[in-house]
Amino acid sequence: MPAFSLGPEQNAWRAELRTLAAQRLRPLADQGDSGHVNRPLLAELGRLGLLERLFTSGALDLCLMRESLAQACTEAETALALQGLGAHPVHAHGSSAQKKRWLPEVAGGRAVAAFALSEPGAGSDAAALALAARPDGAGWRLTGEKCWISNAPEADFYTVFARTAPGAGARGVTAFLVPADRPGLTGSALEMLSPHPIGALRFDAVPVTADDMLGEPERGFAVAMGTLNLFRPSVGAFAVGMAQAALDATVEHTGRREAFGGRLKDLQTVSHQVAEMALRTEAARLMVYAAATAYDRGAADVPGRAAMAKLLATETAQYVVDTAVQLHGARALRRGHLLEHLYREVRAPRIYEGASEVQRGIIAKELYAQTHHQEVP
Repeated sequence: MPAFSLGPEQNAWRAELRTLAAQRLRPLADQGDSGHVNRPLLAELGRLGLLERLFTSGALDLCLMRESLAQACTEAETALALQGLGAHPVHAHGSSAQKKRWLPEVAGGRAVAAFALSEPGAGSDAAALALAARPDGAGWRLTGEKCWISNAPEADFYTVFARTAPGAGARGVTAFLVPADRPGLTGSALEMLSPHPIGALRFDAVPVTADDMLGEPERGFAVAMGTLNLFRPSVGAFAVGMAQAALDATVEHTGRREAFGGRLKDLQTVSHQVAEMALRTEAARLMVYAAATAYDRGAADVPGRAAMAKLLATETAQYVVDTAVQLHGARALRRGHLLEHLYREVRAPRIYEGASEVQRGIIAKELYAQTHHQEVP
């Protein structure tokens, strides 16, 4: 299937998802407590079969889900995405026992997953992780901190990346599945701009064994990067969904708003701004679909494509939402307005799962690697 064209069934599914988000998920999201896990919302995502699709669909379907949900209910989109991010390493690298224990619970919306990679001193530099996994008999003891972890401290289990080989950089990291009730694991909530829960975790000699490992020893960096390569295009899809919601609201508003002796849309400066919003949104959407399709086909250039898609889409969404606020005027800044909500939501994706600057670094690295490969006889 060409990356730039969706079939009738896919377009129908997108429309169905937007309807479900508006009619069944939006009311549950509105009843939730900002900054906390919304378990009724997760349960409904499970009943609708959307969480299970995290483990049975490809990257393009994941993007279509995230984009469509984001247009009508960003809270539902984020709840779904965080389940996928936290549980994908279990799905891709977990033992049969780990999968049997956790994946049905995640798919049913009964267990909350979290992806614990970031640290206070490492940020987006995954190779600089300092959480120590010190040998202890047949296993290890985890000691250190994680920070800016979505769904913490309310998750039921964490995919944790720890350093089992000091001084080895990216080659010394191992991934573990750590249940939230493990002795020595504590957490605290952080008050952030985004409405979903984000917290810090403290590991005080938390015991783990080989049975808790995800993948091979010292191969945790590959587990993390494989997960991010899948989810980065879909972060872009989330951003595209927000941009589309802002664009739709702006077309409707400027089409009926009377000002300066006519409607706003009749002012060339306004109509050109709206056209630019549409242009950038569609360009970002196509790049997201192309990156997801490349992932599904196993293409060699996935890291670069994923970084491009995430970068362009998140930066585009920031522009589109900001322009929408400007064209709506002060009403868009009132608490509870769609654009006030989107304005708060749209900022974080430019930072998480690798900040925009990190994405540019990945893109450049991939370009120079291709050039070097071509030059080698």
